[in-house]
Amino acid sequence: MHDDQTQNRQTMEAADLKSMDISQLAVFLGSLGEPPFRAKQIFEWMHKKRAVDLEQMTNLSKDLRSRLRQSAKLTVLRPVRVQTSKLDGTKKYLFALEDGNSIESVLMRYRHGNSVCISSQVGCRMACRFCASTIGGLVRDLSPSEMLEQIYRVEADCGERVSHVVVMGTGEPLDNYDNLLQFLRLLSDPNGLPISQRNITVSTCGIAPKIRALADEKLQITLALSLHAPTQKKRERLMPVAAQYELCEVMEACDCYFAKTGRRMTFEYSLIHGVNDTPEDAEELAALLAGKNCHVNLIPVNPVRERDFVQPDGYETLAFKNKLEKYKINVTIRRELGRDIDGACGQLRKKYEEGCGGA
Repeated sequence: MHDDQTQNRQTMEAADLKSMDISQLAVFLGSLGEPPFRAKQIFEWMHKKRAVDLEQMTNLSKDLRSRLRQSAKLTVLRPVRVQTSKLDGTKKYLFALEDGNSIESVLMRYRHGNSVCISSQVGCRMACRFCASTIGGLVRDLSPSEMLEQIYRVEADCGERVSHVVVMGTGEPLDNYDNLLQFLRLLSDPNGLPISQRNITVSTCGIAPKIRALADEKLQITLALSLHAPTQKKRERLMPVAAQYELCEVMEACDCYFAKTGRRMTFEYSLIHGVNDTPEDAEELAALLAGKNCHVNLIPVNPVRERDFVQPDGYETLAFKNKLEKYKINVTIRRELGRDIDGACGQLRKKYEEGCGGA
């Protein structure tokens, strides 16, 4: 038992190579007595050549590889379930983490390229009423390497290049702020994959101070606000976080993001029958967004077993869209993908943890 505890502690303390940028790798390797140029070699092995084992890094000496095995870890996720939609080819992945937890990722194919939706946390503490991801609460944050690995494993499985990434799976990305920033820098590093920041979208339920902090980073990513209601009162009923950050404060933070980055905001709006899809809701939403350089993404809510929310029908969804367009709001209805494979965030993971399978 003592040996197991010691081994677990050593694993926890091991340096996470794939979460480091080149300068951080150089510092770590310097502590092992290695020259700085090794950092770029290892970085390229991990992020460009996608080595899954230190032994594949053949231009490193056997001695260095041995010392790295003792003091560091190379994070590689393991797929335990893969579902493929018979409707549209969307693929949903369940990945096992080193500590026994699991996370979901989704590959979506569009005309403009392949997009992967990744998770940023195991579970979520935001408790949005219509989301399956929050049902078990937050377990822990994901490391930058665990976020990257979702993309790398999807590419390895499908044999195709991923051109777009959305951080819109399980978790609130801005609740894992420092790891998110490191992930974004690694993902767009020219020595790695790299994916253009303009092809990366990060979704948030509205942690206003973190939106302002992200604006100061002056990244070129798209920020998407999960809005889901046009008024403070209705938003509080759907999203408990709204009680902490009032709608007016969140909208001011979004204005700040646009002013500092020049990047147009996206507002995600899950349409729920009889809850937020009335003509009055559309008018209030149009008033809230009037004059803003933004885009509204209407999402007919995904049915979740544990919730009683219902999708509006196609006519009601189109009527809501037309109402917004009448007020000169830029709006689209998100194309539903993966409806037949536990499409809502968190459903596949929950089934797996309950022992229901889902393959």
